[in-house]
Amino acid sequence: MPRIAANGIAIHVESHGDPAAAPLLMARGLGSQIVHWPRAMIERLVALGFFVITPDNRDAGLSRKFDDFGPIDEEELARRAERGLPIRAPYRIEDFVDDHVGVLDRFGVRRAHVLGVSMGGMIAQTMAARRPERVITMTSVMSSSGNPDLPLGTPETRRMLLARPDDPCDRDSAIAFTLACDRVWGSPGYPFDEVERARLIGEAYDRCWTPEGVKRQYAAVLASGSRVAMLGTVAVPSLVIHGLDDALLPPEHGRDTARNIPGAALVEIPGMGHDLEGGLGPMIADLAARHARAHTG
Repeated sequence: MPRIAANGIAIHVESHGDPAAAPLLMARGLGSQIVHWPRAMIERLVALGFFVITPDNRDAGLSRKFDDFGPIDEEELARRAERGLPIRAPYRIEDFVDDHVGVLDRFGVRRAHVLGVSMGGMIAQTMAARRPERVITMTSVMSSSGNPDLPLGTPETRRMLLARPDDPCDRDSAIAFTLACDRVWGSPGYPFDEVERARLIGEAYDRCWTPEGVKRQYAAVLASGSRVAMLGTVAVPSLVIHGLDDALLPPEHGRDTARNIPGAALVEIPGMGHDLEGGLGPMIADLAARHARAHTG
């Protein structure tokens, strides 16, 4: 079922493995698409006995776009965020959660293990808190609690997060720009192959290039605010994984997330940045699978 109706909108979703196996719902991060999931990570999870469900988030990939909201001024968005002013956004993290619950409904899955990376980790955290009856275990990877007291990434990472290519309509310009971003917040211990990464960026560009969707998703993250109080209500078995070399969300973000979830386990990975390159994908798959099995009756 590549394109379904979930939560009243069109969501593109793919699945991998045996539908009779343990269901694992995976949530992507800001502006990314399901083609960004490392193939080795998906294959490892399937081999470990999971039925993997991967939706494109709203405003990304082949899922519904919210272009009717109008353009977002990234400089104004950054200014309001830095000053703690209200953020205007077309939706919130809770809406992503409702989308993902709708995906489970369409697959006939009552409860699933949930894993999310970056913004997807925020979705997974919120799903565990707001819809615990649908979540068996939760794994939050390279994400954050949204605590406003946490240190921000480097000025370069913050600048590049909402920057745009010199020519947004030119494929080569978009690939070069995205490569530059990936170098800034990649994993120093697991460097990516530039030729292969450029190929993947080109594939994602051809599939769906939507810089305005990225800004709308970012506005949604900012408008949703801190999850610290909410995380204290999470009763779902939770695992937090974070890289010790994450330039976008420093390790304190993972530590604060784990600290605020009762009973959460924290795994920190040296050499890992804000990236799932090389051996990181299978490594995280192994950690998530071990966590899931430890809490499955």
